[in-house]
Amino acid sequence: MSLVSLKEMLNDARKNKYAVGAFDVSNLEMALAVVEVAEKKKSPVILMGLCLDLQGDRLDYWLYSLRKIAQKASVPVCIHLDHATDVEFIKKCVNAGFSSVMIDGSMLPLKENIEKTKTVVDYAHKFDVSVEAELGHVGDGIVGSSEIGAPKKDTFDKPEDSLTRPDELKQFIDATGVDCIAVAVGTAHGIYVYKPKIHFDRLKTLNEISVVPMVMHGGSGTPDALIKESVQNGICKLNIFSEMLTAFYGTMKDELNAAEHLAIWPHNANEKPLIALKKVVAAKIDLVGSTNKA
Repeated sequence: MSLVSLKEMLNDARKNKYAVGAFDVSNLEMALAVVEVAEKKKSPVILMGLCLDLQGDRLDYWLYSLRKIAQKASVPVCIHLDHATDVEFIKKCVNAGFSSVMIDGSMLPLKENIEKTKTVVDYAHKFDVSVEAELGHVGDGIVGSSEIGAPKKDTFDKPEDSLTRPDELKQFIDATGVDCIAVAVGTAHGIYVYKPKIHFDRLKTLNEISVVPMVMHGGSGTPDALIKESVQNGICKLNIFSEMLTAFYGTMKDELNAAEHLAIWPHNANEKPLIALKKVVAAKIDLVGSTNKA
């Protein structure tokens, strides 16, 4: 197929009431595994890069490989920069060839979030690169595990404290021109330390207001029934990372503990962990309804 923008991909998802799985892929093997599953499922897919994995020359190496994968894929692929806060780094990623970027100003006051997001939108749109922003703040399940480098804390985030406010949503979208918006409705990044509660009344209201597709962060560990209902109420992109890592490293741990020695070729050591990771990806693609949508 080809490399596509997030706007193109999510507009179709919104129109047809499904969501697209967005998977953080820290290395080549993860990216290949995710696309292999997407091709089998005939599903569009979003491959995401985290800033920590893209520092220095790694940005060029990672993006070169991911663009090759997208060009050869038989399904639409979006390459998306996840949870970036530094405008200059975002511009660097736009210039390098991402098809989509996220500017996360969710920890800023509304006025500053709008100003920073608009700066990124104005720049990225010159190159037909889509922009995702966040309004409200999706916190962290594990203390100190922030994807955006927030300072470590001594207490767990309470999602109810930072839900997206309906009265701010239209203002934010109109002022920034953003292509999609991550909303805070009760999920958390990382591993849950409590039972998640999705505020569906809030989500329904936001969906009535928003003129752009909405994104749910913190998809790992959220019960399937809650995700399905979220998709029916406007969520068009679901972010997944922690469940992939748990499957991969949990299987790796079992394999290494059972091994007679640790001089194992990486290809052999990674075989079963990658199978476990692919099962997570396949399940999420089916769950959000993007199977056979490519």
